[in-house]
Amino acid sequence: MSGPTTAEKRGTREPKGSSERDSSRPGTRNQGFRLPGPRLLLIALAVVLIGAGGIWALYGSTWLRVEQVSTTGTRVLTPREVEEAAAVPIGSPLVSVDTDAIEARLLRKLPRIDSVEVVRSWPHGIGLKVTERKPVLVVEKGGKFIEVDSVGTRFATVDKAPAGVPKLLLSADSAPSLRRFDEDRLLREAVGVTGELPEKIARDTRVVEVTSYDSITLELGGGRTVFWGSGEDGAVKARVLTALMKAMPKAGHFDVSAPTAPAASGS
Repeated sequence: MSGPTTAEKRGTREPKGSSERDSSRPGTRNQGFRLPGPRLLLIALAVVLIGAGGIWALYGSTWLRVEQVSTTGTRVLTPREVEEAAAVPIGSPLVSVDTDAIEARLLRKLPRIDSVEVVRSWPHGIGLKVTERKPVLVVEKGGKFIEVDSVGTRFATVDKAPAGVPKLLLSADSAPSLRRFDEDRLLREAVGVTGELPEKIARDTRVVEVTSYDSITLELGGGRTVFWGSGEDGAVKARVLTALMKAMPKAGHFDVSAPTAPAASGS
């Protein structure tokens, strides 16, 4: 008995790739997507509820609202002055308080403040950590005293000069150097000199007189004077002055304007 012909074989052979095509038809294999089970639904619901509860606690409840303001670091200013200028919105949600705006308001309204840190004190407070400017010189004007800090900023006018702060005398109206160095620059030069002084000499300084850029004189206690010259080489001049005063303690006048050739005289 003869076998199947070539044509019959071709008719019965399974076309190449038919198994793959058949397996991709609907119903031929299990699908990958499944509906979430009850446990997953409960977890998702819990997450949503917790998130909603957290938002409500921060913004909608009365639990986390501003009830008090505390101030630290004041020396001349009073906490009440600072808190009134800060204008913290009492009763507002603590999380929504604009701390940057409070900082900007304090620096604008109270020039005596050099810096301030505004912090949230959970659950009900705002803390104001203040650093005040410290005067290193005072300028007398119209019977009052203008305080000047270590960077040359005039920040406050007071009726009485603070104790231990030297008075600045600016008498450079006719000085040729004013064409190049205005009054503000000369003030900064004087401030720079006070910053270079050794602590003991700084405490004993009563007056800093500036007549030109290169003519700065210090008046110390006991009628002694120091001709400093310009503000240049301040650290070197300070060391030389200390050594000179130790070597000639009874001298009444010291000249360190040329620190390589200092001089002392008088008694």
